[in-house]
Amino acid sequence: MSSDKPSRRQQILEALAHELETSPGERITTAGLARAVGVSDEMLAQMDAEHDRLATAPKAADAAMGTSATAPTPANAAAAKPAPAPPASETGGFDGARARSYLEKIVSFGPRPPDTPNLRREQAYLVSQLQSFGCQVSEDNFQAQTGVGKLSMENIVAKVPGRDPGIVLLLSHYDTVRLPGFVGADDGGSSTALLLEVARNLCGKPRPLTVWIAFLDGEEEQTDFQTEQQAQTIWTSNNNTFGSRELAASMDLSGDLKRVKALLLADMIGDANLGVTRESNSTPWLEDLVWSVAKRLGYSQYFLSSSMPVTDDHTPFVSRHVPSADIIDFNYPYWHTTEDTLDKCSPHSLAIVGHVFLESIKALDQKFVSGAHGKS
Repeated sequence: MSSDKPSRRQQILEALAHELETSPGERITTAGLARAVGVSDEMLAQMDAEHDRLATAPKAADAAMGTSATAPTPANAAAAKPAPAPPASETGGFDGARARSYLEKIVSFGPRPPDTPNLRREQAYLVSQLQSFGCQVSEDNFQAQTGVGKLSMENIVAKVPGRDPGIVLLLSHYDTVRLPGFVGADDGGSSTALLLEVARNLCGKPRPLTVWIAFLDGEEEQTDFQTEQQAQTIWTSNNNTFGSRELAASMDLSGDLKRVKALLLADMIGDANLGVTRESNSTPWLEDLVWSVAKRLGYSQYFLSSSMPVTDDHTPFVSRHVPSADIIDFNYPYWHTTEDTLDKCSPHSLAIVGHVFLESIKALDQKFVSGAHGKS
């Protein structure tokens, strides 16, 4: 994924680099960064409360490592300690510990770029798990012309029939960025594990609205990156979001797109220091519904009121006027670095977001299906 304003992240990186240049050896405060890039007071307060984890390292050390001074490393970003998941009985049946076990299995496959043996092992695992839950599973294989050549890709869709033909569409990408040593525990792994546990809760059970759970290939930029800085800054037109563009086009062609009542995208939601912001290209009423659910469940400290624009797998659907919400914690210091590992992800965070997903689906049932209250 990327900011809808490609210069936004670069501005932040440059501002942080400037702070390093002017104050060598001193702590970089979120206030100094905020002044440089014009972050609102509200966002600043939330950053201080939820993400006060930047500290400097000498520029000479960064140069010696061959990385930008802004690339998060253990030297300049402290990870929050992962918290255990609450019992599934407290999170609507969503089992955060079980979701964590799925994540461990996914990460064990190693780096998982499209059309690689590791990704094919992950595909087989996803299909096997979904079938074991009683899901109806379809595999959509397609060819994608990318920046690294023609690649075979596959979307995996689990379908849960409902009394009503209207669809709640859930999305996650399961591929990882093409960066040596990158295993994508949070970025690619956490949301995939989350939707596996959502599928376990929903498949094989009668329900009001139909639910489709789509695991998407090829979300990441298809470039063979050599450095983390490249992976954090390069995002080119038509060389990413292949799976979501394929799914949106195929559903449009089949007529199924007209049945979609709402789309919920999960991305980067395993961060032990969870802080999901609103996404400004998402559909306001749907974001309001999700945030209202989170508030009712007591999770307002994790679902923040600040907003930022992100280009992600919901974008091809937004352009087709499908009500969509991107549920993402993009304020993650290990994004597109080899430090995006299991120890940065929390079963507690998975449980929180999973609970919100399950209850949001129930809220959508009640919104669109007469008599759905209490029957989802």
